[in-house]
Amino acid sequence: MKDVAARAGVGLKTVSRVVNGEPGVTPDTERRVQEAIEALGFRRNDSARVLRKGRTASVGLVLEDLADPFYGPLNRAVEEVARAHGALLINGSSAEDPEREQELALALCARRVDGLIVIPAGDDHRYLEPEIKAGVATVFVDRPAGKIEADTVLTDSFGGARAGTAHLLAHGHRRVGFIGDQPRIHTSVERLRGYHAAMADAGIAVRDEWVSLGSTAPERVTEAVAAMLSGPEPVTALFAGNNRVTVTAVRALSGREHPVALVGFDDIELADLLGITVIAQDAAALGRTAAELLFRRLDGAADEPARVELETVLIPRGSGEVPPSAVR
Repeated sequence: MKDVAARAGVGLKTVSRVVNGEPGVTPDTERRVQEAIEALGFRRNDSARVLRKGRTASVGLVLEDLADPFYGPLNRAVEEVARAHGALLINGSSAEDPEREQELALALCARRVDGLIVIPAGDDHRYLEPEIKAGVATVFVDRPAGKIEADTVLTDSFGGARAGTAHLLAHGHRRVGFIGDQPRIHTSVERLRGYHAAMADAGIAVRDEWVSLGSTAPERVTEAVAAMLSGPEPVTALFAGNNRVTVTAVRALSGREHPVALVGFDDIELADLLGITVIAQDAAALGRTAAELLFRRLDGAADEPARVELETVLIPRGSGEVPPSAVR
């Protein structure tokens, strides 16, 4: 650092301010310091910084599945906010396994991350209470924490599913099927609740055979679609509970002589070209909002845990507008 200061013709404190992004440095001085840093190949000593400030400038993100397209924009948004705050993002997948979620979250805490953003796989997060009390800022996103009070950022799954089902009903459908994720997952339960609310609003009693919850594995979803479309009174429309269900439903419905109306929760790649009507949620906004809330806590905000709920958007593209008379 002394060499950088000498080359730029400034004091050590000025170099420190530039390196740590602190105010009080003129643009011209900052430019000279940055040029000296580049010329000398200077790298900040983060270990010393940790000892001095008690923070590691790193945050952890526990996702469900990094391979799921929904989590890509969310992950990127968290990373961008972290970068803007001079922090490194470390992430990992729970694979929807509560034990793996706990193992990963505690491993990140053991590596002294300053904060955690968690997409819950389990429904009991009391294991994080000691970490939170020790100062690890924690925000839950997409699903709420279980058995503890904590900052939470969600999508309005209930309202979105209600709007999507109502859209199918508005186009004349009365036999609407719902295919969702596992019943222990918060978003799955909320979307099923929204479906039931829309059906009740229309005065329609939901039959047991119109609802299927379970794994999003293609085999299971394909079987559910086939079952709902068989029998003397098949459904004339389907509401798919998430992006993975929607993709399999599109495949299962392809090649049919008569189309089946379909609305999916979550936008999917090529949905605009395929004409798939969706209830879209903003995954990037979820990640950005959660990360901004996390860094607000790290900056000292001590108010009561916040619950932020983001709205969804209905995007009609054709599949949800197929009339029941076209279905056989």
